[in-house]
Amino acid sequence: MNDLHLRLAGDTDLATLVRLRDDAARWMLAQGITGQWQPGQLDEDHFRRSMATGEVWLAEANGRVAGAWELWWEDEDAWGPQPPVAGYVHRLMVDRSSARPGTGRFLLSAAERRVAAAGRAVVRLDCLADNTRLNAYYLDAGYRVVGHKAGKPQPGGAPKSFTLLEKTCGPAVRAE
Repeated sequence: MNDLHLRLAGDTDLATLVRLRDDAARWMLAQGITGQWQPGQLDEDHFRRSMATGEVWLAEANGRVAGAWELWWEDEDAWGPQPPVAGYVHRLMVDRSSARPGTGRFLLSAAERRVAAAGRAVVRLDCLADNTRLNAYYLDAGYRVVGHKAGKPQPGGAPKSFTLLEKTCGPAVRAE
């Protein structure tokens, strides 16, 4: 994974982020994961808002986007009001057509390092409760279930139920 370069996304990346999200949604549907993401749910305005209130990171290799994720500094819809001790990872996406195996785990680790570098002690995320495969992925990555959230509002869709997971950050290391 040493060939991956991480950088903050900017306005010129909006169309790429929408494509990446839509491709990830199509991949999920092809895998039989029907309750999570749908193509066309999020547009450039979604990612523009995420960049304005948090961070959106891209991973590139050989001039191609390999993946991305959103990092929020609060998430009251899922976690309620919280002290500023955590970073919240959302929309971890991998370009299945070009990314090498292990890219998703590399991106998740990079997000964890970014949260630690910001001085926060915990990384949190929520995962669709019915997506057993993805829940297992996060548990295998060292996250632990700390709760459930029913009826969380969704951009462009009906509210859904989520598993709340968290992991204590390792030592602070700055993302590239």
